[in-house]
Amino acid sequence: MGRIVLFGATGYTGRLAAEAMVERRMRPVLAARGRERLEAMAAELGGLETAVADVADPASVRALVERGDVLVTTVGPFARWGGPAAEAASSAGAHYIDSTGEPAFIREVFERYGAVAERSGSGMLTAFGYDWVPGNLAGGIALERAGSAAVRVDIGYFIRGKAGMSGGTMASTVGALADPSFSFRDGRVQTERGAKRVRSFQVGSKKRDGVSVGSSEHFALPKSAPQLREVNAYLGWFGPLSRPMQVMSMGTALPGASTLLKAVGARFVKGSTGGPDAEARSKSGSHILAIAYDSGGRELAQAELTGVDGYTFTGRMLAWGAERAADGGLKGTGALGPVDGFGLAEVTEGCRWAGLEEKGAVSEPERAAVE
Repeated sequence: MGRIVLFGATGYTGRLAAEAMVERRMRPVLAARGRERLEAMAAELGGLETAVADVADPASVRALVERGDVLVTTVGPFARWGGPAAEAASSAGAHYIDSTGEPAFIREVFERYGAVAERSGSGMLTAFGYDWVPGNLAGGIALERAGSAAVRVDIGYFIRGKAGMSGGTMASTVGALADPSFSFRDGRVQTERGAKRVRSFQVGSKKRDGVSVGSSEHFALPKSAPQLREVNAYLGWFGPLSRPMQVMSMGTALPGASTLLKAVGARFVKGSTGGPDAEARSKSGSHILAIAYDSGGRELAQAELTGVDGYTFTGRMLAWGAERAADGGLKGTGALGPVDGFGLAEVTEGCRWAGLEEKGAVSEPERAAVE
């Protein structure tokens, strides 16, 4: 079993991942740039090993891993700071998992670092948290039910409760929508602006809007369902602001428009850093839908996942994925999605442990007990 190195351990998401790893009786190496905070955290979590590394010194990041290790990184924004960790793991032959939700970086992993990882024999799982594992799972379930007639899948992400996503997460997401994004249409990944489309989903008793966004589903789901011609992912975090955001995104090619959209995103920030505390997270939750269609636009199948808030899910999913990768559970090399990386049944159980499951689903152990 290879070592698991958690880079960015002292950050908000890193801390959640570290706690989840310890809960699973894992002994990760905690890595960050601040030695004092790192050693205090390591002692608090049971005397874990530590390593100091800084993205400003790429050699220190490369020194974190060797062939067969697993590097989990939460150091973002990834478009700015994610390169050193992706390069270190892919070139060393170490497996790689990150917590990004940023479309530009996801595309870079699939189109740039994935080829390097394939040559070195390692697997790369980008966006392996709330962004965007749940949609990969829901989409995979819906497509499996729909069969080969499914040529399109639409996925929507929604949050419930007062806590939801932090102001910082909202702001960074709006900022990402101001930059060039992508979609999967006509059987290929294509560049397009973020928030180009708005789609309504039936979430419980309400119709809720979501804005289109580039995600790992666009790269990953066609691997498992090669007949797909169209993959759409939508974020429903913004409520009544969804359609105004679409209108604003139309002008991002104009001078100053992108800056204006990012300024709107900054309004979500309420002066706090990090994310919500455990009490606030317990008052929030998630709802993810995926709907598969045939070539005539007829709905064939759908899947709905519900459960915990995105932050809790991300920390626990990173821990689960790292353990499975270290145990040899990856089914391929290069840039992978959750489903083609681990298999639909495995990801279903992993998401269940992390706090999201399909409505009315029964786990394999529960099914065996009944039988």
